[in-house]
Amino acid sequence: MQTADTLPTPAPVFRFGRSRITRRITTRIATRTATACAAGVLLAGPALPARAADVLDRVARSGELVLSGYGDLPPLLTALPGRQPEGYGALVAERVAAGLSQAVGRPVRVRFQPVPAGSSPIQALSSGKADLACAFPFSWEQDMRIDHSLPIGLSGLRLLAPVGRFDGNPAALAGRSIGVVRSSLAEGELLGMQPRAKAVPFDSLPAALTALQSGKVEGVIGDTLVLTGLAQSRGLKGLVLTPELPYEVYGVACLVPQNDSAFRHQVNLAIARMQQEYLDGEPKTVAAVNRILGPDSAIGMPEGRLQAIFAGVLIGVETIRIVPAAAPAP
Repeated sequence: MQTADTLPTPAPVFRFGRSRITRRITTRIATRTATACAAGVLLAGPALPARAADVLDRVARSGELVLSGYGDLPPLLTALPGRQPEGYGALVAERVAAGLSQAVGRPVRVRFQPVPAGSSPIQALSSGKADLACAFPFSWEQDMRIDHSLPIGLSGLRLLAPVGRFDGNPAALAGRSIGVVRSSLAEGELLGMQPRAKAVPFDSLPAALTALQSGKVEGVIGDTLVLTGLAQSRGLKGLVLTPELPYEVYGVACLVPQNDSAFRHQVNLAIARMQQEYLDGEPKTVAAVNRILGPDSAIGMPEGRLQAIFAGVLIGVETIRIVPAAAPAP
C-alpha cells in the first residue's frame, strides 16, 4: 500500500522486481505478437491522404521539429506558457532534434504544439502540422492511422483512490464510480475486467483527478507514472495506488506520421542511442534520465529498473557502441 505521503518513494509505485518485470514483458510481447499475426489482414484499413511533405524535408527547410501532445502530464510532458516543454517526452524530442541536426546539416530546435484535452495528436501528425508526439501507449487501432517508434519506456494502469477504499481487486469495483479518460486504454480495461463498474469518462487524466479530489468519483484508473506525477505536483495526501502489479502493462512510444520511414528511422535511432548511452553509463544521459524518472526525481525509479526496461527494448535491434574520441597526439 502507498499513501500520498510516500508517493515520491519509488518502491510502492513500481513494486515488482526485475524477474517479475521480465515475466510480464515476455508474456505481453508474446500475446501481442500472436494477436498481430492473427489479425494482420484486419489492420489494413482505408488509405490515408498523402502528407503535405516528408518530415525531413520540412525540418530541413524550417529548422524546427514540431512536438505535439498534452502539456499537463508530468513526468512525461509539462509545458508552461512561454517556456520549452519539460519531461521525459521532451527529453526524447530533444534527442531526436539533435540527430536531425546532423541528418539535415543545420541546427534543429523543438517547437511544442499543444493538443487540447479531448483531442488527439494523430490529426496534426497526419496533416503535416506536427512531426512527433511522445509518451503514448501502443495501440493496434491507432497503428492503422499513425506509426509508432521504438518504445521509450514501460508503464501500466493502476487505480488511485483514498487509502483503504480499494485493494485493487476488480471485484470491489462493481457499482463504484471510477474516473477514466474517455475512449482510452483505461476505460476499455475497466469495462473489460469489471463490467458492472460505473465508468465516468473525462477528457483528460488531470480532469479525472480533480473529480476524485472533489468526491465526484471514488477512484481513477490511469497511467501509473502520470497519476504519480499529478498527485505529487498537486501535493495530494492520503491516496494510494493499487494493485501492486498493474492491471495492464504496456510499452510507451512516440507517434510519427505514417509511412515516413526515413523520419521514423531517425526517431528510432535517437531513442536507441539514448537508451544505449544510459546502459553504458554515459554521464550526461544518465543524469538527464535520472532527473526525470530515476533516483534523482520525484518518481524515484531505481537505475536497475530503468536499465532492465531499456535492455528489453534494445534486444531486437543492433547494439550501438559509443566510440571514444581519439586522444590528441602528444
